[in-house]
This record gives sequence, structure tokens and C-alpha cells, in this order.
Amino acid sequence: QITTLINHKDKPKRSDKTLQAIQRVGQAVNLAVGRFVTVGEAIANENHELKEEMSVACIEARRAGETIAQLTDVASLDHPESDSHITIFTDKTGVVKAARLLLSSVTKVLVLADRIVIKQIITSRNKVLATMEQLEKVSSFQEFVQIFSQFGNEMVEFAHLTGDRQNDLKDEKKKARMAASRAVLEKCTMMLLTASKTCLRHPDCESARINKDGVFHRMRLALEQVIEIVTDSRPNGESEMAPISIYSGIKEFKNKVEGLRENLYFLSKENLSTMLEVILEHTEDFTDSAYTSHEHREHILELSKQAKMELEQLVSVWMQAQNQKTKDLMEDLEVAILKTCQCMNELKREVHSAATSLAADLLKYHTDHMVLKALKITGVEGNLEAVAEYTCKLSEQKEQLVEMCRLLRHVSGTEPLEITCIHAEDTFQVTGPQIISAAETLALHPSSKIAKENLEVFCEAWESQLSDMSLLLREINDVFEGKRGEKRVYLSLPRPGKHNANLKALKPVKLDSEEQAKIAKLGLELHLLTSDVDSETEKWEDQENEIVQHGQGMSSMAYSMYLFTRGEGLLKTTQDLFHQAEIFATEGTKLASALHALSDQVHDDDKPLLLLEAEKLISMCKQLQATAKASAQGKSATFTKVDACILKTRNVMTLLCQLLPLCCKLLRKNKAGNGCLKPAPPWKEDRIRTGTNARTPERRVETFGIKSLENHVTNMTFLESK
Repeated sequence: QITTLINHKDKPKRSDKTLQAIQRVGQAVNLAVGRFVTVGEAIANENHELKEEMSVACIEARRAGETIAQLTDVASLDHPESDSHITIFTDKTGVVKAARLLLSSVTKVLVLADRIVIKQIITSRNKVLATMEQLEKVSSFQEFVQIFSQFGNEMVEFAHLTGDRQNDLKDEKKKARMAASRAVLEKCTMMLLTASKTCLRHPDCESARINKDGVFHRMRLALEQVIEIVTDSRPNGESEMAPISIYSGIKEFKNKVEGLRENLYFLSKENLSTMLEVILEHTEDFTDSAYTSHEHREHILELSKQAKMELEQLVSVWMQAQNQKTKDLMEDLEVAILKTCQCMNELKREVHSAATSLAADLLKYHTDHMVLKALKITGVEGNLEAVAEYTCKLSEQKEQLVEMCRLLRHVSGTEPLEITCIHAEDTFQVTGPQIISAAETLALHPSSKIAKENLEVFCEAWESQLSDMSLLLREINDVFEGKRGEKRVYLSLPRPGKHNANLKALKPVKLDSEEQAKIAKLGLELHLLTSDVDSETEKWEDQENEIVQHGQGMSSMAYSMYLFTRGEGLLKTTQDLFHQAEIFATEGTKLASALHALSDQVHDDDKPLLLLEAEKLISMCKQLQATAKASAQGKSATFTKVDACILKTRNVMTLLCQLLPLCCKLLRKNKAGNGCLKPAPPWKEDRIRTGTNARTPERRVETFGIKSLENHVTNMTFLESK
């Protein structure tokens, strides 16, 4: 709105319609600023240490908004010119100054609000740490129950604050680290309860003390990591050294090699050779692993040798081309670049196959949890010798799973998934010994109900991590196949007054197995349609076309909804699904706008059909949006709403399958010179160009890709009640 005011063109004659439009924009800006400032002032009243700074910023913003409203008040134009009343038409610099002041003060309010959020998280963490210290020192059950009740409330508050912050983080790597830390805290809260109770019941038991100390230590590390992420700092000023994966190494290497097409002198041959050496060193994690198959090991060694040869050939031609740029040499260089990149792609494919096939085999082999079951049985029997035997087997299993996580990290494809692999590795490393100490405690005290419950909790954590690994493996494969997108929703600005209480009331719902079975057919139809849409978009020569981008975005979202019907993927609850359906409908409306823009240029007989299909798409998207926003109380009503959302999404995807080939045909006609398209007016070209360029690859697909906060809050509330 501010841009509209500043960019409006001065004309000698102004129609009433123009004057009214400018006044409406000025008033809208002032109203928006008023609402924004009201929230800022409420935050200021609740946070006295920043009240003065926040109040000044709010006053500045309100004053700027009122100035803009006065300058755009066209009623003053009825007055005689001698009135000397300044308006946007007599002095545009006044509006520019007011706009600058407004943007500056609004930014200040946001920065101050952000400081308040960070302080709230640090204060909450300090409360949790203080209560943990009390819990460590308690010596009676009564005192423990009292303090743990307080600890539960503090953990719920910490979960709320960090959950919102996690969603607001722009850096996907930090977001993944935050999610990992919060997952540790969630699981450790129940472990802390049972481990502490076991220690209180058996105070002289060394294995029980080791078990409890391990939980407290892990929670402290997780709390510290949350603060590092929130404050963007490391202890003692250390810089974070993330291990390089094979995928990221190959990606960077290929970028450098392909850059030789544009510039032969921007890097040295030693630089390229060093990069390849680092990649091949990392492949030794696969070739040296006892769990890599002989076939995969041989292929990786063969491709590593081939990569060295291809690079030698590339360097040879490259050096010659630097001295003499002949046509033949440049053609030889292009061939060498293509062969080098192809070899690296094959190496990437081979290590991906080695890691994912190992993971699939291990996860399948360990699904029965036989070792954990045996530990529980022998522990209850008090059979120390058998427990020792099965703890050795669990240690072997832990080493296998840790190795699996290390190899998966190399092929995960994105930094967030790399961090998830590192978190999984840490979880297996830590949980394995904790299960062993819990089993030893039970074997020493076989009649102890609390020792038995404690072992159950740690075994459940192990089983849960194995289950998470199956989902992680699917996500890694999705990235490899190009089927993954993310969506950001901002949540963590401090909410004055009652808004903080709203989070506790959220009740997420998941589909049970019976409901999944009912909706399976519909989900499968949706999956097939996503494949059809993907196939149609691949036929387009211009992959940056706005219609293609919207189509790909909708297909990716529909695929996430299909995964939900199977109880998989990034959408965890029905609330996630309904949110996704709303975003899907919005993307469909944007696609309809792009179709209208195309129809304005069409002269032939297809124009009426294109317009008809666009209107049909708008109608379907409105229906889906209304369904997604409608309230549903109770399990039956919620399932009916889920069914309706999937059904309406399927109908939109069916229409999309018809629209894409129609648009592709029209554009091909234009390229062939049949004259079916007329030149668009300049303003439309600008609009379409701006819309396309603004869509970067990272932001192209709008999907709801975050762990459901509601699910976390529900779990923490359950722990509080315990």
C-alpha cells in the first residue's frame, strides 16, 4: 500500500475515482498501523524492561500512519488553493518521509518483540534447570512428586515457546537442530520421571544411579543447544564445524566443474583435485564398513577410480584451453565436463543405493525387537547371566544402527535431513547404554515394578527411534526423487494477554488404522493423479513458466496429502491436513489467475474453453477452502471433513490434468508461429515477469513441512498430568 502511494503518477487532471482510491489506501495504511501498534503497546505493558523503547517506537509508527492519512485526505482539495494545506499532490516528499519513519519504527517494534521472545525462552530454560537441580537432590518420594509437578508445568511452557520459535527460524539447519533438541527433551521428560523414581526406590543401586545421571546430562545438553540456536551463539566463541557429506561435496564439485564453461580462470586445478580427494575420502566410510555389500563396495571403488581418470582428462583439456581457445578444444572441454559430471552422478547414485538398501534391510531385521523383549523377560527373572548376554547383542545392534545413520547422513540430500541423521545416531549411542543400565537394575531387583516400568520407557524410546528411521528413510528417498517442499508459518511473536493460553487448548487428531483403510482408495487415486500431473509438467520446455510452477506446487502438496492417508509424511494430524488443503486451494487460485493472463493473449477457438476451465478451477478451490475452514466437532465429523478435503483435492487435480496439456498446446502453437497469441500489454508483461522472478526454487512449493506443535503440546500436557 505504501509503494502504491509513493509510485502513483502526478497528473494535472485527477478523476474522483483516483482521488477516492488514494484516500482509501492512505486510510487503510493508518488503520493497519493502528492495529499493529495496539499489539506492540500491549506487549510493552507486559514487559517493563523494554516498555520505554517499545512505547517510543509505537508512538513513532502511529504518528507516521496518521501523517500518511492526512496527506492522502482528498477532502482538502475542495478548499481554495490559498488554504496552503499540504497533500500528496502538492508535496510527495512528505509521504516519502512518513513512509520511511513508519517502516523504521515498525522494524524497531519487531526487533524489540523478538528480544522479548528470546528473553522469555532463556528465562524459561533457567527455571527448568533450577528445578532439575532440585529433582537431582531429592531424597523422598513426597518431595519428588511435588517438585516434578512444578517441573512438568515449566516444561510445558518451554515447549510452547520453543515450538513457536522453531517454526519462525529462517535457517532450515537451525530449525532441524531445534526440532532435534526438543525431541530429546520430550522423550527425556518421561525417562527422568521413571529413572528418578527407580533411584529413589533403590538408592544403593549403582546401575540405577548411572541410568538417572545419563538422563539429566542429556537434558542439560539439549537445553544448552536450544539456547545456542535461539541466541545464535556457541560456548567460548567456538565456530560450528559440521561434517561434510558426500552429497554436498559432489554438488559443490559439480558446480565448480560446470563453472569452467563461463570462466576458465576462476579456480586452480589443485583446488578441484583437493575437492575430489575429500569426496573420495568420505566414500571410504562405505568401502571400509563391514555392513556394505561386496557388490556396492566394488562399484564405489570402480567409480572412484573412474572419477580420478575423468578429472585428469578434464584438467589436461582445461589447461590447453587456457592457452589456446580453439573451437575443437572448447568442444573437447565440454565433453570432459559432461563425462566428469556423469561419473559423479553415478557415484552419488551408488552410495545412495548402498546406504538406503542397508537401512531398509536393518530396519526390517530389527522390527521384531527380539533383543529388547529378551532383556525384559530375563530382567524380570533376575537372570544376570542372560541379561549380560543380551546386552552384548544390543550393543552389536547399536553399532549397526549407528553405522547406518552415518552412511545415511552422506546421502540425505539436505542439511535438515543430515542433522536428523546425526540426531538419530546420537540417540542410538546414548539410549543403548541406558537400556543396558535399566536392564541391569531390573535383574538386580526383579520384583521391582518401578525398575520394570523404567526399562519399558527406555525400550519404547529405542522402538520410537527405529520407527522414526523408517520415516527418515522415506524422506531421504523423496528428496532423491525430487518430491519434497516446505512451508513457513510465523508463530513466535509474543502474544499479549489471553493469546498465550490458546496453545494449550489445541487437540490434534490422527487417523486410526480403520479410518486409514476407509480412505486408502481415495488416497491412491490422489497419488496416481500427482504422477499424471508430474508427467504433464515434464513435457513443458519452459520449466520456469508460472503455470508449470503452480502445477508442480499443487502436485507436491497433493502428494503430501496422499502420504497422510497412509499415516506417513510431514502432515502428522488432521489439523495439518486442513491447513495444507487451504494452501493447496490458494495455489489453485493463483494458477487460475495465470490462466486468465494467458487467455488475454489467445485469439483462437481455445480461448472460451480455457476461460471456462479457469472459472471451474476457481469454484473448486473456493469449495475446498470453505471445507478446510469449516469447524468439525467429534471424531466422526472430523473424519468426514478429512474425506471431503481429500475428495475435493482429487477433483482439482483431475481438472489440473486436463488444463496442463491444453495450455502446453496453446504455447506450442505460438512457438510454431500460428499466431494464436497476441502480444500482451506492457503492464501485463511486467506483472508476469515480476511474479515469476520472485519465485526462487527454495520457495516454489508451499507445503506444510513442520512437526506439529499441537502434537508436542498434547504430549507435554500428558506428562504434566502424570
